[in-house]
Amino acid sequence: MRRLTLLIILISHGLVQSQHDPHFYPNRTTIVHLFEWKFDDIARECENFLGPNGYGAVQVSPITENAIIEPRPWWERYQPISYLIASRSGGEEEFEEMVRRCHHAGVVVYVDVVLNHMARHQNRIIGTAGSHADTAIKSFPMVPYTVHDFHPRCTIRNYHKAAEVRNCQLEGQLDLDQSKPNVQDHIADFLNELIKMGVGGFRIDAAKHMWPRDLADIYRKIDDLNPAFGFPIRAHPFIYQEVKDLGNEAVKKNEYNALGVVTEFRYAVELAKLFRRKTPLKLLKNWGQEWNFLPSRDALVFVDSYDTQRGRGPGVLTHRSRREYIMAVGFMMAHPYGIKRIMSSYKFTHPDQGPPADSNDNIISPKFDEDGQCRNGWICEHRWREISNMVEFRNIVKDSPITAWWDNGNNQIAFCRKSKGFLVVNNEGNDLEQSLQTCLPKGSYCNVISGRRNGTSCTGDTVEVGEDGMATIRVPIEIGILAIHIGEKL
Repeated sequence: MRRLTLLIILISHGLVQSQHDPHFYPNRTTIVHLFEWKFDDIARECENFLGPNGYGAVQVSPITENAIIEPRPWWERYQPISYLIASRSGGEEEFEEMVRRCHHAGVVVYVDVVLNHMARHQNRIIGTAGSHADTAIKSFPMVPYTVHDFHPRCTIRNYHKAAEVRNCQLEGQLDLDQSKPNVQDHIADFLNELIKMGVGGFRIDAAKHMWPRDLADIYRKIDDLNPAFGFPIRAHPFIYQEVKDLGNEAVKKNEYNALGVVTEFRYAVELAKLFRRKTPLKLLKNWGQEWNFLPSRDALVFVDSYDTQRGRGPGVLTHRSRREYIMAVGFMMAHPYGIKRIMSSYKFTHPDQGPPADSNDNIISPKFDEDGQCRNGWICEHRWREISNMVEFRNIVKDSPITAWWDNGNNQIAFCRKSKGFLVVNNEGNDLEQSLQTCLPKGSYCNVISGRRNGTSCTGDTVEVGEDGMATIRVPIEIGILAIHIGEKL
């Protein structure tokens, strides 16, 4: 009943449809998370790689002033002490310039925002903009917040109690009371400033730790997107909310999907089981909502995230298992379910380790080799040929349905995206060689897993499709995946 009431309120304010719209520029469909990148580097990446390779949006790490914590772990970003734009990525001027440059490159900017809490208790602290806060008395003067803006101190101990999850402190961080108009107004003012600068949407960190009704009140105070950046008139920001729901806790993902898109964490967990051969790939035939996932339009999906890479939750695939990871990302991009996000990360030996930095703790810029791959501590999965080429695949096939499903009864699968694209995955212990229906017009096609078209030739393998759409498909087990589409027809 409460969810129905919330839905009616949102519909009356015109928020349900618009907050689910990513507002991608035409012929773009995919988000990339450039985790811990600097604003100047993100701007250059939008111009030099993301835009030219068809990425639709970039998610940036939290941009607000945070507590300085030695030895500068990645999670200090999630310890805000004000809503000033001042992080290790840069200041307000650099941020605004980045948004402008990414917009001109056709890439929308989404900001990861921390609205659930302020920095954890550690007495007087100094932030990345030089501001001071006193967590002992819950004083954050640069917002300002006082003790009256927070829930009483308590610790989350039982995730089977929804009130405890939403009203108590997550890992010691001071829990804001979002039911208070003062808190709602400060949050909305911060988000509206970003909208004026051209931001197109927000990832809501720790959304499960906030009451849906409070989030609905905040969202109603958010301005429409800035049409100067090409957004439609009266368009509301894209909102995707972090709700870790694996089915065994009190807080449920379907309490939030009326408000906006929700992170579908079970997607990554189940994909890891499938591509580690714990369950057969043939089960992917009914992948999506039939697996008790959210409806496709409500689900943000991914193979891994900065959290799951660090063991914060069930095991998932990461760049450390390159073959299985590429197969899983390739499948994700080829399948129509969900709104896709690619992870772009950095190397670490300890889960708390921050991004590559110099001796003064300044984040260093990624450097690229002659093949465009990162080599100085950054992983840059979004630049891997197999992954960036599948971004193009997704842009080409768009909303075309799956047709001509084939499997061998176990761990080899293939399917068409109507007459626009074709994917094969081989996760058996032997090579695949099979005559299969590709649904594509007769011709020669580049396998985008191994290369791209270069004039009238291909830098990788090719597939010959006959008049009837059939082709002899070869997929070595050490590679495991093949993809062709009409955009790479020779």
